[in-house]
Amino acid sequence: MPEVSLDFPRAWVEFIDPDDSDQVFRCDLTWLTSNWTCIFGGGCQGIYKGRPNDGCCTLGAHFSDSDDEKRVKKWAKELSKEDWQFRKEGRANGWVETDDEGERKTRVWEGACIFLNRPGFEGGAGCALHGLALKRDIHFVETKPDVCWQLPIRRTFREVERPDGTTYTEVGIAEYDRRGWGPGGHDLDWYCTGNTEAHINVEAVFESSKVELQTLMGPKAYDVLAELCRQHLEAARPLLPHPASKQ
Repeated sequence: MPEVSLDFPRAWVEFIDPDDSDQVFRCDLTWLTSNWTCIFGGGCQGIYKGRPNDGCCTLGAHFSDSDDEKRVKKWAKELSKEDWQFRKEGRANGWVETDDEGERKTRVWEGACIFLNRPGFEGGAGCALHGLALKRDIHFVETKPDVCWQLPIRRTFREVERPDGTTYTEVGIAEYDRRGWGPGGHDLDWYCTGNTEAHINVEAVFESSKVELQTLMGPKAYDVLAELCRQHLEAARPLLPHPASKQ
């Protein structure tokens, strides 16, 4: 099946953040109970035609803030020449660059992120920072840039005013579809979240991405979400399932 439409009916749930009564989570149950999984190295076509081995790493990764960059810098120093194919280049000429809008990001080298080890590298193909996490037996949320470990979960913030004049912060937890990349997302040659090829996991996203969601939401909020997802799967299926997931 080709990539599904970006617009289809979804099931959403809202609940107050157990750790902050001024925040309300609005979560996409359709996405979080889908069977999506990352298929990098196992059928991923890459976001640009002709570069399947890049996955979504072709453009490099923008840092969310200075703390994000500092954290990655700490782990980059831990990479050995066996871990990182372009370590010599990165150390000699830097692994950070500034885009046309002045935003800092990982440097693109030889057509993709400088941390992306290419096929044939003795240390293994794929993200050097991800590989380091596996080697150290820690989760990659610690070693990779925020946008890399969050994708394809998208967290957004919005200030909402109720009819009575009170306000709260809405924290959205949803699918990072093509539109999450901005206007250029529509120009990507292939993208995984809406493709049936990537909806092959035996676990739902809320289970397979537990650590990522706990980091984004907090453990207590995640527990609430997980229970709501289980209830949705038990009581609502097949109400508004993700069309790319196999039923």
